[in-house]
Amino acid sequence: MVFCWDEAILKAPDVGPARVNFLLRSLEALSRNLESLGHRLVVRQGPPESVIPAVAREVDASAVFTNRDYEPYAVARDERVRAALNEQGIAFRSHKDSVIHEEREVLTRTGTVFSVFTPYSRAWKLLPVPAPVPRLGPPKAPAPPVASLPLPSGGEALGHPLAQHLFPAGERAGLEALDTFLEARVFGYDHGRNVLSEIPGTSQVSPHLRFGTLGIRTVLSRLHSARSRATTAASLKSCDTWLSELIWREFYIQILTNHPRVASGAFRPEYNQIQWQGSDAQFDAWCSGQTGYPIVDAAMRCLNATGWMHNRLRMIVAMFLTKDLMVSWQRGERYFMRTLVDGDLAANNGGWQWSAGCGTDAAPYFRIFNPVTQGEKCDPEGAFVRRWVPELVGTPSDSIQEPWARPLLLARSGYVPPIVQHDVQRGRCLVMFKAVKGAAAAPSIPNEETQE
Repeated sequence: MVFCWDEAILKAPDVGPARVNFLLRSLEALSRNLESLGHRLVVRQGPPESVIPAVAREVDASAVFTNRDYEPYAVARDERVRAALNEQGIAFRSHKDSVIHEEREVLTRTGTVFSVFTPYSRAWKLLPVPAPVPRLGPPKAPAPPVASLPLPSGGEALGHPLAQHLFPAGERAGLEALDTFLEARVFGYDHGRNVLSEIPGTSQVSPHLRFGTLGIRTVLSRLHSARSRATTAASLKSCDTWLSELIWREFYIQILTNHPRVASGAFRPEYNQIQWQGSDAQFDAWCSGQTGYPIVDAAMRCLNATGWMHNRLRMIVAMFLTKDLMVSWQRGERYFMRTLVDGDLAANNGGWQWSAGCGTDAAPYFRIFNPVTQGEKCDPEGAFVRRWVPELVGTPSDSIQEPWARPLLLARSGYVPPIVQHDVQRGRCLVMFKAVKGAAAAPSIPNEETQE
């Protein structure tokens, strides 16, 4: 098995230390696993279209096998590798691995790709799910000696020193996280995915799915077993809700594959004309967790320190950046990719476009989260806020999500006042979107439908 450090990826502006170090630790675990089975991980560095053919020549290979990657850069890279190998008479075989159903395997009745999740999900569930691939066996013959680079001891050697918490990496860590979640927490997932607690209600296996330390077929097989142990309608619903989250992942991958333009613009092209009004100073305040909205600031400080953010918080902070600060979703998308340990182009892009209202979601741009009520719902006692915003540790729970309601206490705390007023910004945001979409596109609807 060969792994190539692609310098184009290492130097890309949207690649950050959390992901590089997670990958490095996972490669170390993979190398140990392969050695225990009598195989070897060969590590090289350089342009893949040069490195892979060179290794193939060294071992006199007749074919190179790989699993497909669906990001635009990866697709172009693999085509370059294919062409270079074919010039030397070496076959290139790519296989489906990271998804259950690829970009044109889930289609509408008219043979087109889906652009809305719910019908896609229904069609996805009608198709068979293959069983996990059997464990790799010992080699049939000794592998020829091939030079290999040592894996660096840390990401600093690759230009990505880690200042964040190191997320548990490798296959064993992924399986442990999955089994722990499926043992009990999955049965309360329908509620747990929307609240913050010391024991996470989410699975936290997304970094492992992102880097392949967990296979999606293994995940679904074990979820099926867990679902058979569900004893109530609520626990069954929770299992199905988590399955839907896994299908969302595949939905966004097929959107990216069939519409690669979303990597650089809105799924709905008319929204590329939005004149975003937010400032650099507001964006910087959002990045550093200094907006004056406790749930937003706690989430961003947690992300910066750990490389991880609860999914509900991802929606809250993305909605706040785009709808309250009126900063382009693409700036937030890039910041997440640089900072998240599970940064995945398809899922990250899809989530940001959903929050901004310019993506595939059926609900249009006038969905606007209220950061105060969202904080009250997911962190009602303020424990998460107090952990990450220590300035507010003494603030009573009834005002922890809006400390400006107690001006004297806020002044003594040293916490920043709100940089914008939500109610004011909501109106400005609607005007900003209507300028592109047209006033007729925003029907008169009750406030509770548009401000959650």
